[in-house]
Amino acid sequence: MKVMGNIFRIVVVLAVFISGAALAADGSQEVQVGGQARTFALHVPDGPPPAGGFPVILAFHGGGMRGAGMERMTGFNAVADQDRFIVIYPDGIGKHWNDGRTTIKNPQDDVSFVAALLDQVQRNYAVNRRQIFATGISNGALFTERLGCDLSSRIAAIAPVAGSLPADLAPACRPAKPVAVMQINGMADPIMPYSGGWVEDFGGRGEGGQVISVAETAAFWARHNGCAGESTSVRLPVVVMSDPTRIVRTDYLSCPPVGKVTVLSVRGGGHVWPGNSLSFHPRITGQPSHQINASEVIADFFLSLPKR
Repeated sequence: MKVMGNIFRIVVVLAVFISGAALAADGSQEVQVGGQARTFALHVPDGPPPAGGFPVILAFHGGGMRGAGMERMTGFNAVADQDRFIVIYPDGIGKHWNDGRTTIKNPQDDVSFVAALLDQVQRNYAVNRRQIFATGISNGALFTERLGCDLSSRIAAIAPVAGSLPADLAPACRPAKPVAVMQINGMADPIMPYSGGWVEDFGGRGEGGQVISVAETAAFWARHNGCAGESTSVRLPVVVMSDPTRIVRTDYLSCPPVGKVTVLSVRGGGHVWPGNSLSFHPRITGQPSHQINASEVIADFFLSLPKR
């Protein structure tokens, strides 16, 4: 009986180990939301979690993409391995997000999807609930702004790239808590106008609508977070001499530690993820920039914040 008991304990330990190993593996997962299966990909660094659990970065793809494309474009997995956080790549319905524009063609409840996704991930992994962040590009950037508005109780910081607050969403945006913000925007973006206005709808094939300017977006978050209202700007050093783009960093002053607001304006930059090594179509997206690696910069910003 003693031998059988030992065998039973060994089997139980192996089962727990195998189960844990399966959870740690990369791959696509599902969560049920409103009777519909929604999908996302997830990457967990090898090894034990840091004290308090892994920080989490949600990375939202642009319109016409899927999570797998966001993974390839950003290279976030390598950054996650280096900096020890979980990165999640959700999939939108019809390759789009309901970001708050009234022109969105498929207005599904994506905020509830993100909440359910986080619930599931928190049950299955060692997650630090005080360090949950969101970033995205284009349609995913606008949706990231919406999460700052509608899910601030769970999302501590956002980093929209090539997108600002949708004009339809801005009047109703009343976050319950401070949300730290890093905006990264090309000043020559031909799709999401840096100075605000109509979004390119590609002859009706896109989602259209309007956004407010990057400056108005940053000022909104600064007011909400309790910053002094003043800001200071500095031109960052040139890293790639052959790259004609330049980066200007603007920091809002006297913000609370959990409510920092920073804007990285890419002079001459287009509708792109800076540092992306994939091929571009400059006639459509504008000039790419390699003066910064957006994924590294965003991760550094998020992880430097005090735990909320």
